[in-house]
Parts: sequence; C-alpha cells; structure tokens
Amino acid sequence: MAAVGLVLCGLGIRTAIGGGNITQVPSTLEDFFVEGSQPSDEQVFYDFFLTGSDCAICHELQQFQGDPTLIYKPWMGSMMAQSARDPVFRAALTISNQDAAFSGDLCIRCHTPRAWLDNRSTPTDGSALVDEDRDGVNCHVCHRMVDPILKPTSPEPDQSILEFIDFLPQQPGNANFVMDPVDRRRGPFVLPEFFQGHTWYESPYHQTSELCGTCHDVSNPVLELQPDGTYRPGANDLAHPTGNKYEMFPEQRTYSEWLMSEFAAGGVDMEGRFGGPLNTVMRTCQDCHMPDVESLGCFIPGIPLRPDLPSHELAGGNTWVQLAVYDLYGDSPSDNLDMDYLLAGRDASVEMLQRACSLDLEQASHQVRVRITNETGHKLPTGYPEGRRMWINVRYFDAEMDAVAERGFYDPLTRELNADDTKVYRADHGIDQHMADLVGLPVGKSFHLVLNNKVFFDNRIPPRGFTNEGFASVQAEPVGVIYEDGQFWDDTLYDLPPGAAFAHVRIYYQTTSREYAEFLADANVTDDRGMTAYDQWDKWGGSEPVLMASQLLPLDGFPDGDFDGNRMINSADFAAFAGCAAGPLSMPNVDCGVFDFNEDGYVDLADAAVMSRIFGD
Repeated sequence: MAAVGLVLCGLGIRTAIGGGNITQVPSTLEDFFVEGSQPSDEQVFYDFFLTGSDCAICHELQQFQGDPTLIYKPWMGSMMAQSARDPVFRAALTISNQDAAFSGDLCIRCHTPRAWLDNRSTPTDGSALVDEDRDGVNCHVCHRMVDPILKPTSPEPDQSILEFIDFLPQQPGNANFVMDPVDRRRGPFVLPEFFQGHTWYESPYHQTSELCGTCHDVSNPVLELQPDGTYRPGANDLAHPTGNKYEMFPEQRTYSEWLMSEFAAGGVDMEGRFGGPLNTVMRTCQDCHMPDVESLGCFIPGIPLRPDLPSHELAGGNTWVQLAVYDLYGDSPSDNLDMDYLLAGRDASVEMLQRACSLDLEQASHQVRVRITNETGHKLPTGYPEGRRMWINVRYFDAEMDAVAERGFYDPLTRELNADDTKVYRADHGIDQHMADLVGLPVGKSFHLVLNNKVFFDNRIPPRGFTNEGFASVQAEPVGVIYEDGQFWDDTLYDLPPGAAFAHVRIYYQTTSREYAEFLADANVTDDRGMTAYDQWDKWGGSEPVLMASQLLPLDGFPDGDFDGNRMINSADFAAFAGCAAGPLSMPNVDCGVFDFNEDGYVDLADAAVMSRIFGD
C-alpha cells in the first residue's frame, strides 16, 4: 500500500462487510514482519512444543500430598490458555483478514505462538491450525522465552541463541519473542541438584515485566507515524522502516502504561491488595497477576514447599469467554478442558476486577461526588478496547428505600446501557479521513482493528505516577479529557433528585458490549465465526457486567428554603417565598411552612431576612 497514494478502489479488491463495501488493504506478510524469532526454516527448527496437559503430569496433582499445585489448574482456567480457543479472537481474526490481507499473521503469532513458529500461521485465517495449537500461550511459550538482551545473569545457551537472531527486538511488543529452539525451560528459581525432570535454567528475565510486555503492547506495523502525528499506511510489501512500536499505530499499551507508572519506577506498597504476604510492594506485572503463594511446584519427591511460588492464575478482565470455550470444546479429548478449572479462572478475573478500584462518595450540597481510584499499574480499564468498558451506576432512594431515580441504567434483557446520563470509561478507536477515502468507511469510531488509525476518545483512569508527558511518549495519553500530572483517580458529580435520602453507587465493568458482539456477527462475511461469537455472547448472559465496587451514602436533608426540592436555593425558591409572604390566598394548596424559619406560624419579615441570607449564600 504505497505511501504515495495508491488508489485501492481501482484494484477490484472489494468485500461486502456489515451491509456496505470495504476495499481490502492489499498488504503482504512482509508488511506485518516483526523482529525476534522467525518460523522454522532450513536454518532453525523448533523442537516440538508440549501441550499444557503434558506438563500437567507433574504440575497438576500432588500425588503425595493430595493437593493440586497452583500451576496447571490456574493456568488452564486463564485466558492465556484459552487465547486460541476464544471465539471473539477467531471472529476478529476473520474480519482482520477481510480488511487487510495477511494481517491475521500478527494475530496468530500472539494467540498461538507454537503454530506460528511451526509455519501454520499461513493461511492467515487460521485454517491451517491443528487441535494442539488451541493450547494458546502455554507452558512452553513462556518457559522457553529468552531475554533478548544478553546479561551476566542470562542462562548459558542464550548467547548462541541471540547470535543467531537476525533482528533482535528493540523493545517488548507485538509478540516479538525470542524462543529457544531446543526444549530447555527457564524460570525464576534454582532447582535442587537432584532434579532430573527436564532441562532447566534459572532465568531472572521471568521475573520482569518485559516478558509480559512481549504480548501486551500491540501495534499495527502497517500504519506509520507521520510528522503531523497522524498514522498512514506505509509502502506495500515492506516491513515497518524502523521497527519501533512507538512509530506504529497503538492498538493497546498495557505494558507501556505500566512502564510510565509509579509501579515501574520503584514499586507501590499496596498492603497485600493483589497478593500474599510476600507481595506488599507491587513492582512488576507478576506481582499482581501471579501473586506469591505457598505451594509445591511439582510432585517429584524431595521438591521443597515454597512460600513464594508464583500462582499461575494470570487473571485479567475476561469474565465470560471461559464458559464459551467449554461449550465449544468441552467434548474434545485433545483439548482436555475441565469446567471447574475454567470457572475458577473466571472467578479469579472477577476478584481481580474487584481489587482494581476504590470507591469514595461525598455529598457536596445538591450533588454527590463519586471518586474512582485506580489501584492497578496501568489504565483502568486497559487493553484493546473491543467493547471493554467501565461505568458508574447511581440509584437514589427515599427515606423508605423506595426508588426515586437512576443514572447509568443497564438493561439485562436488552443488554443495553443508558450512557447518556452517566460516565463510561472507554477508548474509542476509529479511522480518519485519509483511511476513510482508502477503504470506503465513514470517518469516526470503528471496530475494524487493522484499519483504525486514530484514537478519538480515551478517558480511562491512569495509574499512580501518571504524567501527561510520559504517557504521550508511549502513545497512551488521554484523549478528549484532562487528567492532571499525578492524578490516578477521577471525580464525577451527580445532581440529587427531589426526595432522595440515599444514593447507592455501583461501578460496573463489562468485557464485551452488545455493540461489539453485534459488530462481530455483522462484519464477518467470510465464515460463521462472527455468529458463533455472538451466539456464545448471547448464551452466557451477554457478557454480564461485573460489580467492581458498591457504596451506600445517606444524604443530608433538603436545605431550608429549598421549596422545589432541587437542593439549590435559587430565584424559583425566592419567588415562592414571596408568594407565601403575600398571604395564603396567593399560594393555595401549598405548604408554606418550609419558609417559616423561626416557626412562629407566619411567613413574615423575620423570615425574609433569613431567606435573603440563604439566597445570598
């Protein structure tokens, strides 16, 4: 796709999507080239990657103690294990290939690295994947990863591996992993000398966030940063000219958000909010998402009980796909799924979300101030937008706890949110005029991942240590809103309706909105993956919102002189006072007692002095 202005409409490559015609971007595999290890060829061949169930032989059941380890079971319930079974991923993969030729290669590289390394990412629609590839980001993927920067503490084989890589990663992102081609596993601990289970090296790299950043910073390498700050397609059939992710369009920046936070700068004492007794100061992704627990690592006799074994829950923000995965693959022997494990993974995600924020309420005259504090090391919420959102729901009750009013109502039957009267935390990606002219879509918000080249809105709450300059440097700055340097909370004011005695505030999070689920079904015109994803979303409650925090606030009574009950003293109240002072006949069927401040039975000059002072205030 030439930067000089290739007229795509003249190529005759058109796809009907979502009721309209979209011109497919004629990109190539070379356009989506990413640094790091490359697929097997005549020079490098990757030893067979075992599946997670193979590893479970030693890392699931404690045959001598009778208790499961906290390794295989939590991993199997996580979205890391389901990254290639996820019906949302598969539907989005099809749409990406419709929109830009060969773009699915980048998706497959991250969601099932073993398939990518073994040359099964082409065709890039995933049709060449085998059953074992559904293992997603499994044990071998993480434990055979090599630190791309050679250090004195690097395992012995790493130097020869790195010397063989033509393009070493500049920074983590886009699944630019370096993989040991031989089955030599790595982890953060030194194992006993008697251990003979498999080849093992101590690897400090596995305790760093850089390892996680390999897949949790994602950019579109086809879209190049321009001098004016916009993003446009680069020359066709050529890799990105610099390979720098910060010069590509940012699809998600979870790792970079952490990198610019106080957590990365020196750690934050979270008083055990996310982990066990050893994890009070949170520094890395693992501190929150793999908190230390007391457990055995495997059931080999003599292996010591560790107080600091990282739990492999890897909990995130997905709360319904685990159910869909079992529904789609639960009967497959090769997938070896366990519903209890998947339910545990979903519950871990819910608990993670409930730890992610704090809620504080305060009445300010005629309003309630809702403050949400981000307790995570990245934006809240974070990740690729794909329908992920968080919102405030406020319900008002009278003294008898009867409902008075509601803001931010979500209908569980229609799965629709009334966003007009509340605040929704989200990011809106879309396409600008240049891209619209190329592909035939309207300018504005869009779910077409590989076509989006502009961030239209992003009000997600930044983490501790946020600075506008720092986040702008990693393409993660707020858009359409203002957060001050150092701000990791957000305040919203809600007017109090007449008759309200209590305000009940709830914070909700939803993984997949109805809007996005319908997009997957409507935009997919190649296969049935879009409808599969939508049907599963619908079957499992439409991605039922998760209650993250809740608080009930008793409200002060209406101020004296507030005749119309709007919690403000204004000209309407003063006019009503004047009417009551003129005599009962001027205000028939109205209780003027609200203006009898001295309670002498009359609304007179003495009350007028009080009303004037209140009105003045």
